[in-house]
Amino acid sequence: MKNILTLAGKELRSLFVSPIAYVVLTGFLLLGGWFFFNLLFRFTYLASLYTGMRNLEEGLQSINLNEHVMAPLLHNLAIILVILVPIITMRAFAEEKRSGTYELLLTSPLTVTEIVLGKFLGCISFVGIMILLTAVYPAILLYYGNPEPGILFSGYLGLFLLAVVFVSVGLLTSSLTENQIVAAVSCFVALLLLYVISWPAETTGSALGGTLKYLSVVEHFGDMVKGVIDTKALVYLVSLIVMSLFLTHRSVEASRLGR
Repeated sequence: MKNILTLAGKELRSLFVSPIAYVVLTGFLLLGGWFFFNLLFRFTYLASLYTGMRNLEEGLQSINLNEHVMAPLLHNLAIILVILVPIITMRAFAEEKRSGTYELLLTSPLTVTEIVLGKFLGCISFVGIMILLTAVYPAILLYYGNPEPGILFSGYLGLFLLAVVFVSVGLLTSSLTENQIVAAVSCFVALLLLYVISWPAETTGSALGGTLKYLSVVEHFGDMVKGVIDTKALVYLVSLIVMSLFLTHRSVEASRLGR
């Protein structure tokens, strides 16, 4: 465990000394802030429409902060992560291969499992910091309004699990190439496929449509944003993480055996 944490810390430090990391972090927060305040102003406008109406109470009950601000915000943040996570993970193994330090890593006393989990935890820590910094948005809503805390927690749990899935896929693509651009583009395509695979569900048969919806991460994420934490969703997301890490382990192990 000590070796894993040491490698995770090294990976996290290497991210923070890279200018790309700060560009990614700044871009994520700026876009998140823009979406949040845009949605908040829109919510305020909708609420003001009911101010002079006789059915004010019923009108206000039809709109709420969770549905009109936090839900679309979390979905927007998830889409941003589809774009940014590949940029974060592309260098995890590919940069090591390009710079020649990958051989040193493979010949070190670290096990393949420690290498993979160390890289994984390092990248997850960075993405976790990104998500944690956006907690200021629901904090503002809790201070000035009355959103449902349980739904906020469920939504952020879903966003974090989604980010973990994205990172695990990014590590896999990075382990397969020494070209960072190839790693990033491959990861983006894979994540986009996981995101949009349910789109044809409405025009296909019930069985195939149900399968496509189950395979789509956004369907499970959407339920969690609404406050629904389903065991099937958790099993699927965790399975994606485990499978991606297993394939990454096999890729790194093959590199070590093929030296």
